[in-house]
Amino acid sequence: MATKKTNMLTTTGVLLALGTILSFVKIFEWPFGGSITLASMVPVIIVGFKYGTRWGVFSAFMFSILQAVLGATTTQAFAGMYDSGDVKGSVMKIVIMAALDYIVAFTVLGFSGVFRDRIRANTVSLALGGGFVVILRFAAHFVSGFLLWGDYAKGFFEGLGDYFADGGRMDTMLTSLSENILAHHSGQYLAEIYSFVYNGFYMIPELFITVIVLVILMSIKPINKAITDNPEIR
Repeated sequence: MATKKTNMLTTTGVLLALGTILSFVKIFEWPFGGSITLASMVPVIIVGFKYGTRWGVFSAFMFSILQAVLGATTTQAFAGMYDSGDVKGSVMKIVIMAALDYIVAFTVLGFSGVFRDRIRANTVSLALGGGFVVILRFAAHFVSGFLLWGDYAKGFFEGLGDYFADGGRMDTMLTSLSENILAHHSGQYLAEIYSFVYNGFYMIPELFITVIVLVILMSIKPINKAITDNPEIR
Protein backbone atom coordinates (compact mmCIF):
# COMPACT_ATOMS: atom_id res chain seq x y z
CA MET A 1 0.00 0.00 0.00
CA ALA A 2 2.83 2.39 0.91
CA THR A 3 4.49 1.64 -2.41
CA LYS A 4 1.27 2.32 -4.32
CA LYS A 5 0.81 5.64 -2.54
CA THR A 6 4.41 6.57 -3.18
CA ASN A 7 4.00 5.75 -6.86
CA MET A 8 0.81 7.78 -7.00
CA LEU A 9 2.41 10.80 -5.34
CA THR A 10 5.48 10.57 -7.55
CA THR A 11 3.47 10.20 -10.76
CA THR A 12 1.18 13.06 -9.79
CA GLY A 13 4.11 15.30 -8.92
CA VAL A 14 5.81 14.60 -12.25
CA LEU A 15 2.62 15.23 -14.22
CA LEU A 16 1.83 18.48 -12.41
CA ALA A 17 5.39 19.65 -12.97
CA LEU A 18 5.08 18.77 -16.66
CA GLY A 19 1.81 20.68 -16.88
CA THR A 20 3.48 23.70 -15.29
CA ILE A 21 6.36 23.59 -17.74
CA LEU A 22 4.02 23.21 -20.72
CA SER A 23 2.01 26.21 -19.53
CA PHE A 24 5.05 28.34 -20.33
CA VAL A 25 5.36 26.87 -23.84
CA LYS A 26 3.19 29.20 -25.91
CA ILE A 27 2.67 27.99 -29.46
CA PHE A 28 0.69 31.13 -30.30
CA GLU A 29 -0.14 34.44 -28.59
CA TRP A 30 -2.95 36.72 -29.70
CA PRO A 31 -1.99 40.40 -30.02
CA PHE A 32 -4.90 41.42 -27.77
CA GLY A 33 -4.04 38.90 -25.04
CA GLY A 34 -4.59 35.22 -24.47
CA SER A 35 -2.25 32.46 -25.56
CA ILE A 36 -2.42 28.87 -26.76
CA THR A 37 -0.14 26.47 -24.93
CA LEU A 38 1.41 23.15 -25.85
CA ALA A 39 -1.33 20.94 -24.36
CA SER A 40 -0.56 22.15 -20.83
CA MET A 41 -3.82 20.76 -19.39
CA VAL A 42 -3.19 17.21 -20.59
CA PRO A 43 -0.98 16.08 -17.65
CA VAL A 44 -3.51 17.33 -15.08
CA ILE A 45 -6.36 15.69 -16.98
CA ILE A 46 -4.46 12.38 -16.97
CA VAL A 47 -4.11 12.55 -13.17
CA GLY A 48 -7.89 12.92 -12.77
CA PHE A 49 -8.58 10.09 -15.21
CA LYS A 50 -6.02 7.68 -13.78
CA TYR A 51 -6.63 8.18 -10.08
CA GLY A 52 -10.26 9.21 -9.94
CA THR A 53 -12.20 12.35 -9.10
CA ARG A 54 -11.25 12.76 -5.44
CA TRP A 55 -7.49 12.67 -6.02
CA GLY A 56 -7.86 14.37 -9.39
CA VAL A 57 -9.68 17.38 -7.95
CA PHE A 58 -7.20 17.67 -5.07
CA SER A 59 -4.25 17.51 -7.47
CA ALA A 60 -5.87 20.00 -9.86
CA PHE A 61 -6.52 22.32 -6.91
CA MET A 62 -2.83 22.24 -6.01
CA PHE A 63 -2.04 22.93 -9.66
CA SER A 64 -4.43 25.90 -9.58
CA ILE A 65 -2.64 27.36 -6.57
CA LEU A 66 0.66 27.07 -8.40
CA GLN A 67 -0.82 28.71 -11.50
CA ALA A 68 -2.21 31.57 -9.38
CA VAL A 69 1.19 32.17 -7.78
CA LEU A 70 2.88 32.12 -11.18
CA GLY A 71 0.18 34.39 -12.60
CA ALA A 72 0.76 36.89 -9.80
CA THR A 73 4.55 36.84 -10.10
CA THR A 74 5.18 36.46 -13.82
CA THR A 75 2.35 38.47 -15.41
CA GLN A 76 0.58 41.80 -14.91
CA ALA A 77 -2.87 40.20 -14.61
CA PHE A 78 -3.40 40.93 -10.92
CA ALA A 79 -1.65 44.30 -11.11
CA GLY A 80 -4.21 45.38 -13.71
CA MET A 81 -6.94 44.93 -11.12
CA TYR A 82 -5.45 47.34 -8.59
CA ASP A 83 -6.78 50.87 -8.29
CA SER A 84 -5.22 53.03 -5.56
CA GLY A 85 -8.41 55.09 -5.48
CA ASP A 86 -10.54 52.08 -4.59
CA VAL A 87 -8.47 49.68 -2.53
CA LYS A 88 -11.45 47.72 -1.18
CA GLY A 89 -12.94 47.29 -4.64
CA SER A 90 -9.55 46.33 -6.04
CA VAL A 91 -9.06 43.63 -3.41
CA MET A 92 -12.51 42.23 -4.18
CA LYS A 93 -11.71 42.10 -7.91
CA ILE A 94 -8.39 40.38 -7.25
CA VAL A 95 -10.12 37.79 -5.07
CA ILE A 96 -12.75 37.14 -7.75
CA MET A 97 -10.07 36.88 -10.43
CA ALA A 98 -7.98 34.48 -8.36
CA ALA A 99 -11.04 32.36 -7.63
CA LEU A 100 -12.47 32.17 -11.15
CA ASP A 101 -9.44 32.48 -13.46
CA TYR A 102 -7.19 30.23 -11.40
CA ILE A 103 -8.74 28.20 -8.55
CA VAL A 104 -11.99 27.22 -10.27
CA ALA A 105 -10.62 27.26 -13.83
CA PHE A 106 -7.86 24.74 -13.09
CA THR A 107 -9.45 22.72 -10.28
CA VAL A 108 -12.23 21.56 -12.61
CA LEU A 109 -9.60 19.69 -14.66
CA GLY A 110 -9.67 17.08 -11.91
CA PHE A 111 -13.11 15.92 -13.05
CA SER A 112 -11.61 14.41 -16.21
CA GLY A 113 -12.43 10.85 -15.16
CA VAL A 114 -16.17 11.54 -14.94
CA PHE A 115 -16.96 9.28 -17.92
CA ARG A 116 -14.52 6.47 -17.08
CA ASP A 117 -17.07 4.28 -15.30
CA ARG A 118 -19.79 5.12 -17.81
CA ILE A 119 -17.99 4.44 -21.09
CA ARG A 120 -15.97 1.26 -21.52
CA ALA A 121 -13.72 2.53 -24.29
CA ASN A 122 -10.96 4.31 -22.38
CA THR A 123 -9.88 6.46 -25.30
CA VAL A 124 -13.42 7.74 -25.78
CA SER A 125 -14.03 8.32 -22.07
CA LEU A 126 -10.73 10.18 -21.65
CA ALA A 127 -11.31 12.31 -24.75
CA LEU A 128 -14.85 13.17 -23.61
CA GLY A 129 -13.72 13.83 -20.06
CA GLY A 130 -10.86 15.99 -21.29
CA GLY A 131 -13.14 17.98 -23.56
CA PHE A 132 -15.71 18.35 -20.79
CA VAL A 133 -13.28 19.83 -18.25
CA VAL A 134 -11.78 22.22 -20.80
CA ILE A 135 -15.30 23.52 -21.44
CA LEU A 136 -15.76 23.92 -17.68
CA ARG A 137 -12.53 25.91 -17.57
CA PHE A 138 -13.79 28.08 -20.43
CA ALA A 139 -17.00 28.72 -18.47
CA ALA A 140 -14.99 29.95 -15.46
CA HIS A 141 -12.99 32.35 -17.63
CA PHE A 142 -16.19 33.48 -19.35
CA VAL A 143 -17.84 34.46 -16.06
CA SER A 144 -14.68 36.22 -14.89
CA GLY A 145 -14.42 38.02 -18.21
CA PHE A 146 -17.79 39.74 -18.17
CA LEU A 147 -17.70 40.40 -14.41
CA LEU A 148 -14.24 41.95 -14.28
CA TRP A 149 -13.29 42.99 -17.80
CA GLY A 150 -16.60 44.02 -19.33
CA ASP A 151 -15.51 47.68 -19.51
CA TYR A 152 -12.99 46.65 -22.16
CA ALA A 153 -15.67 45.27 -24.48
CA LYS A 154 -16.28 48.37 -26.61
CA GLY A 155 -12.57 49.10 -27.11
CA PHE A 156 -11.90 45.45 -27.90
CA PHE A 157 -14.43 45.30 -30.73
CA GLU A 158 -13.52 48.75 -32.04
CA GLY A 159 -9.93 47.62 -32.47
CA LEU A 160 -10.42 43.95 -33.30
CA GLY A 161 -10.00 44.43 -37.03
CA ASP A 162 -6.83 46.45 -36.48
CA TYR A 163 -5.12 43.43 -34.93
CA PHE A 164 -5.40 41.73 -38.32
CA ALA A 165 -4.93 44.87 -40.41
CA ASP A 166 -3.49 43.20 -43.47
CA GLY A 167 -6.28 44.28 -45.79
CA GLY A 168 -7.25 40.65 -46.26
CA ARG A 169 -10.44 38.70 -45.76
CA MET A 170 -9.86 38.21 -42.01
CA ASP A 171 -9.48 41.96 -41.47
CA THR A 172 -12.66 42.73 -43.40
CA MET A 173 -14.67 39.97 -41.74
CA LEU A 174 -13.68 40.90 -38.18
CA THR A 175 -14.23 44.61 -38.78
CA SER A 176 -17.71 43.94 -40.16
CA LEU A 177 -18.53 41.56 -37.32
CA SER A 178 -17.34 44.05 -34.70
CA GLU A 179 -19.33 46.90 -36.20
CA ASN A 180 -22.44 44.74 -36.25
CA ILE A 181 -21.98 43.71 -32.62
CA LEU A 182 -21.43 47.30 -31.45
CA ALA A 183 -24.43 48.51 -33.43
CA HIS A 184 -26.84 46.03 -31.85
CA HIS A 185 -25.51 45.34 -28.35
CA SER A 186 -24.39 47.31 -25.32
CA GLY A 187 -24.06 47.08 -21.56
CA GLN A 188 -23.99 43.70 -19.87
CA TYR A 189 -24.86 41.78 -23.03
CA LEU A 190 -21.94 43.37 -24.87
CA ALA A 191 -19.66 42.43 -21.96
CA GLU A 192 -20.84 38.82 -22.19
CA ILE A 193 -20.24 38.68 -25.95
CA TYR A 194 -16.79 40.20 -25.42
CA SER A 195 -15.89 37.60 -22.79
CA PHE A 196 -17.13 34.75 -24.96
CA VAL A 197 -15.18 35.94 -28.01
CA TYR A 198 -12.00 36.90 -26.15
CA ASN A 199 -11.78 33.64 -24.19
CA GLY A 200 -12.93 31.62 -27.18
CA PHE A 201 -9.98 32.82 -29.23
CA TYR A 202 -7.59 30.79 -27.09
CA MET A 203 -9.78 28.24 -25.28
CA ILE A 204 -11.33 26.73 -28.43
CA PRO A 205 -7.89 25.93 -29.91
CA GLU A 206 -6.84 24.63 -26.47
CA LEU A 207 -9.90 22.35 -26.51
CA PHE A 208 -9.02 20.82 -29.87
CA ILE A 209 -5.32 20.48 -29.03
CA THR A 210 -6.10 18.83 -25.70
CA VAL A 211 -8.52 16.25 -27.11
CA ILE A 212 -6.26 15.45 -30.08
CA VAL A 213 -3.20 14.96 -27.85
CA LEU A 214 -5.17 12.74 -25.46
CA VAL A 215 -6.34 10.53 -28.34
CA ILE A 216 -2.81 10.32 -29.72
CA LEU A 217 -1.40 9.36 -26.32
CA MET A 218 -4.03 6.66 -25.88
CA SER A 219 -3.08 5.21 -29.28
CA ILE A 220 0.43 4.50 -27.95
CA LYS A 221 0.17 1.17 -26.09
CA PRO A 222 2.73 1.76 -23.30
CA ILE A 223 1.21 5.16 -22.50
CA ASN A 224 -2.32 3.76 -22.72
CA LYS A 225 -1.35 1.04 -20.26
CA ALA A 226 0.28 3.53 -17.89
CA ILE A 227 -2.82 5.73 -17.89
CA THR A 228 -5.45 3.01 -17.54
CA ASP A 229 -3.88 0.19 -15.53
CA ASN A 230 -4.53 -0.31 -11.84
CA PRO A 231 -5.85 3.06 -10.68
CA GLU A 232 -5.07 3.28 -6.97
CA ILE A 233 -7.89 5.64 -6.08
CA ARG A 234 -11.36 5.78 -7.63
